[in-house]
Amino acid sequence: MTRLACRFCSTPLEHTFADLGMSPLANSYLSAEDLARPESFYPLHAYVCSRCFLVQLPELESPEAIFSDYAYFSSFSDSWLDHARRFAEAACRRFELGEQSLVMEIASNDGYLLQNFHQRDVPVLGIEPAANVAEAARERGIATRNEFFGTELARRLVAEERRPDLLVGWNVLAHTPHLTDFVAGLEIVLAPGGVVVLEFPHVLNLIEQNQFDTIYHEHFSYFSFSTVAEILAAHGLTVFDVEEVPTHGGSLRVFAERKASDANQRPVGDCVGELLQREEDRGLRTLEPYLAFGERVKATKRRLLEFLLAAKADGKTIAGYGAPAKGNTLLNYCGLRTDFLEYTVDRSPHKQGCFLPGTRIPIYAPDHIRETRPDYVLILPWNLRDEIAEQMRDVRDWGGAFLVPIPDVEVF
Repeated sequence: MTRLACRFCSTPLEHTFADLGMSPLANSYLSAEDLARPESFYPLHAYVCSRCFLVQLPELESPEAIFSDYAYFSSFSDSWLDHARRFAEAACRRFELGEQSLVMEIASNDGYLLQNFHQRDVPVLGIEPAANVAEAARERGIATRNEFFGTELARRLVAEERRPDLLVGWNVLAHTPHLTDFVAGLEIVLAPGGVVVLEFPHVLNLIEQNQFDTIYHEHFSYFSFSTVAEILAAHGLTVFDVEEVPTHGGSLRVFAERKASDANQRPVGDCVGELLQREEDRGLRTLEPYLAFGERVKATKRRLLEFLLAAKADGKTIAGYGAPAKGNTLLNYCGLRTDFLEYTVDRSPHKQGCFLPGTRIPIYAPDHIRETRPDYVLILPWNLRDEIAEQMRDVRDWGGAFLVPIPDVEVF
């Protein structure tokens, strides 16, 4: 048996963070024709490194198999679009971006972020491995290259004099099993004086808010701030600022630049040391909080099943809202199929008419909830609970209620 090793520091992986059993790829939605065929399931077992404390999954399927054709389009969440718009406005002011600048985003999806710079006449370039998603960006007028990012592409971009003044990677750091090659590529392609901005879910929130459903095969790694700072430093990048943002249940936005020995180095904000200290105070540089997480996951599963069993025994009907990757982890781990959740709905037309992987729950347009009037609506993208509850506020008109499973079962 091959011994697993940390993808950053090569330390043998011997400690379990969470074992969620067997699960399909979380974004491998099924067509009606697929229902007659078998599905592939993989162990969903996350480990924690005892040296650098990187939480990670083994690479059981290649990024090419996962991301070359992708069902997730960023533009179907109003709050996410607003998040992107506000960042672009602030970045243009802070870094004085204009017509002579270049903003590059890695895993740029359908152009949801870059369109905000494009509208301000700032040149942009997206790097997006999913061909179907890259084409959607091009249809918006966003220049997009359909490739995976790493040192090889970074060197070609440098040769083409395509070096970004602002290099953005939102929710992509977790998606690469080739972590060191990816981060090395950031340093290679960055323009002199340029800034890297990475955004990713904070593992501290994952642990403390019990967000186990954010673990799925498309996410190869889960990061603390201290671990990310160490990884960046190992590849010539210095963190000078960090912000805590509410997206995806609580994320970090990290600002970094190439290491320099001259007066042009940006000052390191107090927030950097403060967050490093807070993580240390919470024990994130020890194994204890990571090793305790698995039992909390099991307890949450039991509480959700107890609630749903009682609701079904009372004759209640339950529908889902959303078809996110995190929902597929939750449903497969808890064994929830159409005997509990009759269907789910999603705003994305790319998912409507399909079926959830593993559980094979059908996906409809949101109006299906209004047509069937379920007693409970289980919000699977719980990070968007307020946005969804407002969009579907008429659920309360027939006495229905909303239900979220994370951080604990809650009816509201």
